[in-house]
Amino acid sequence: MWNQRESPFRIEQRFEFEEYSKISKFMEKIDQLCKEKNMYPNISFGKNFVSFTIFLDSEEITPSEKDFSNQIDNFFKSVI
Repeated sequence: MWNQRESPFRIEQRFEFEEYSKISKFMEKIDQLCKEKNMYPNISFGKNFVSFTIFLDSEEITPSEKDFSNQIDNFFKSVI
């Protein structure tokens, strides 16, 4: 479940990994998705996590932002 925040409006999610090698596979899929959807969230990662922040254009999450975040969730499930 992505967390919604205000000031500025955004959604955030942190994904935890047991192995760094899985982060690499995950990020390859994310790279392709970003190019496909022309959406580029703020991404940070470390040894065992990847965090995303998607800044929203309005107070409501749009269908494309919802779809994008759902695809990220699905990629995570397929990697872990």
